[in-house]
Amino acid sequence: MPEVKIIADVKEHEQARVAIIENGKLVELFIEYDNEFTGVGSIREGDIFKARVENIIPGINAAFVTLKTKKNTSDNTPRNAFLYLSDTLREISHGQEIIVQIIKNARKNKSPRVSGRVSIPGRWLVLVPGSNETGVSRRINNPDERKRLKKIADEIKNSLDGFGIIVRTASEGVDEKFLRSDLNILMSLWDEIKIKAERNNAPCLLYRDTGTLGKVLRDEISCNISEIILDDPDEYQRVKSFVKRFYPETPEINLYSGITPIFECYGIEDEINRALDRKVWLKSGAYLVIDQTEALTVIDVNTGKFTSAPDMRHTTLATNLEAAEEIARQLRLRAVGGIVVVDFIDMEFDRDKNELLKHFENLLSHDRLKARVFSITQLGLVELTRKRARQDLKSILTRNCPVCGDNGWIMKEENIAVEVKRFIRKISRANNSQAFLIQTHAYIAGYISDFLEDWQKEFGRKILIAAMPENFWAWNKYRVEFQGSIKEAEEHAKNLNVKIYGA
Repeated sequence: MPEVKIIADVKEHEQARVAIIENGKLVELFIEYDNEFTGVGSIREGDIFKARVENIIPGINAAFVTLKTKKNTSDNTPRNAFLYLSDTLREISHGQEIIVQIIKNARKNKSPRVSGRVSIPGRWLVLVPGSNETGVSRRINNPDERKRLKKIADEIKNSLDGFGIIVRTASEGVDEKFLRSDLNILMSLWDEIKIKAERNNAPCLLYRDTGTLGKVLRDEISCNISEIILDDPDEYQRVKSFVKRFYPETPEINLYSGITPIFECYGIEDEINRALDRKVWLKSGAYLVIDQTEALTVIDVNTGKFTSAPDMRHTTLATNLEAAEEIARQLRLRAVGGIVVVDFIDMEFDRDKNELLKHFENLLSHDRLKARVFSITQLGLVELTRKRARQDLKSILTRNCPVCGDNGWIMKEENIAVEVKRFIRKISRANNSQAFLIQTHAYIAGYISDFLEDWQKEFGRKILIAAMPENFWAWNKYRVEFQGSIKEAEEHAKNLNVKIYGA
């Protein structure tokens, strides 16, 4: 069982980031933006809405439902969601008001997908209103434990009317009293959702899931955690309460209060930047080249500088085995889903090929998301599929370059903006200057301007943002040009002869 630590960067409300560290290595990263900060609207997976049926399309057995009105959404916010009629509990008609849940976030030009089959996850159980079935997670392999949990689930189900129960993987070995306690919490939540639905007309939001860190603790971790480190005092108290209630073996929980941002302090910031690179170096001197497309992900393995094995056969096998370990980590870290093709270094002997495949399958068996490895093709390629559960890391952090289009990418403006905010927090902790003059790319400066007043109130400092010319200043570059008194900062800003925000 690996030693698991969780490091949470939740100080800035604009962006929450949670890192999972296994045996000292970053293996997964969860990132969530505040919807007002990104301008994409408050629609995300797991949310429950009271929606209105807008249009039924019999030809594809589907419908569009309205989740939001024009007055509470921006132009680029999806108002309508896609609903397969097979995902409803009963027949629906035009104009009808129904309760739906987001099961897939909006992607590019696609609307979010919803389902009329609502499920509310707890720490150990999932409550499914309108269902009559019970189930136990397939990831629980012990037959005796499955039998025990199925018996408890059936007993719970018999005391309910019109509800299904799913026992989650985290329930393995958990006492019955904790499961029943979890059920009581879920039933109370459902009662609140029903009351809100009765009192409000569609479209409206009925239920929003817990924050990023809470969801990771509840949904993503099925093993014991040795330590949780986070940087926000309020979240620290909430996590202590959550862990005490839901974790039989309470991990150590620590509040980070250093000047340096928490991800920077623990080296995670550098790991994130490396996770966006095409080339990944291995300890031996070999390297991977990872190319992501919409259809599939292609990974090429190269020996690079690795020549320490006694002969070519052992060099190739050692490189491939090491590469398999890093590929398994990169798939989790980059949140890669769908079809993956790996071009390992060609091996001549079947024994070596079988050893590699067995090793690769064993590594992927520890992945929380289901991954299936196929045999080596005639071209020497290893094909695998991995369940797509969320946006991949690159899609979250980057977008197509406006200059070179699909041939390149740049960091999203919201990501650079929150980097600037962390930078301002860092320098404000290090000195008592009344004002800061920060230089950024003109477009980034304009983006930040919408939030600058709130930032100034939060830090209690005057913050001036200088919009540097686009043909002179790199997209993701920012720096402090001046710090001191407000009067001196404003005079310094005038001398730059560029647009100044916050003046």
